[in-house]
Amino acid sequence: MMNRIRNRRSRYASFGLAAVFILILSLVSCEKEVHINLSNGESQLVVQGVIETGLPPYVILSKSIGYSPTVDLSTLANTYVHGAVISVSDGSRTVKLREYQIDSVVQNVSYSFYIYSVDSSDPTSFSFVGQLEHYYTLNIAFEGKTYTSTTKIPNPKPLDSLWAEKTDTVNTPNIRVVWFKYTDPDTLGNSFRYFTSTNGGPFYPWINSVFNDDIINGSTVSYRMNLGYDHSKNPDFDSVGKARVGDTVVIKWCAIDKGVYNFYNTLEYSTGTVGSPFVSPVNVKTNILGGALGIWAGYGTTYKSIVIPL
Repeated sequence: MMNRIRNRRSRYASFGLAAVFILILSLVSCEKEVHINLSNGESQLVVQGVIETGLPPYVILSKSIGYSPTVDLSTLANTYVHGAVISVSDGSRTVKLREYQIDSVVQNVSYSFYIYSVDSSDPTSFSFVGQLEHYYTLNIAFEGKTYTSTTKIPNPKPLDSLWAEKTDTVNTPNIRVVWFKYTDPDTLGNSFRYFTSTNGGPFYPWINSVFNDDIINGSTVSYRMNLGYDHSKNPDFDSVGKARVGDTVVIKWCAIDKGVYNFYNTLEYSTGTVGSPFVSPVNVKTNILGGALGIWAGYGTTYKSIVIPL
């Protein structure tokens, strides 16, 4: 149980870093020098919670931060909070989550963050895992306030196939682009998010990791699949999103409900357009009630893999 929790750490850091950099870049993108008295505003609770097929739920809590001229790892490390009372219900059973402290070191900065998941000392709690077509309600009590959210784990439609093609760049002969074929059900309203793992590494999302079937409903389509990467690190632009000959790539293909799609669609749009003078600001949509930010996400997961050929 604890190994599974530790393996998720790299994804949590990316979530907090992306949110902070959106804020900072948007404040320094003006061409004309303008002096503004920036208010830090009231700090809000930020929720990152997931329950997926066959796995227990987990939740990470942090606090939003206001404008600061410098944001470093120490600042981010201090945003994690603990001491909440959290439970998850499937409508017939409610499980109280236990708080676990995870100690880590990143770039010589030591910090702790906290994960809430099922109680490892209670064997019966391990049977509380995500099931397809079930709804799950999250309840958080923290600092005298209550926050709630409900998500569904939809039934996923797996990918039809994967294949790899050479790139047009002659100086990267071992780089390949992964493509996928997918047949969408004829019922409108399907949404998906995907993650990729290379050579047994963590699963990471691409910068645009969600889509729905508003345009492709009921059709069979083929698209390039950009591979995910650790967003807390600077990517190699010659190979980012691509694979190398001999790599084993696993696609984690997740069905999601509308609330989860809306959150990641607006979050990723905001990340991709920050600083642009031609794009209107977009409020990131949350499915958390009670005044918190973030997401409580249900994932109906399937997996498909490919070994990249010559």
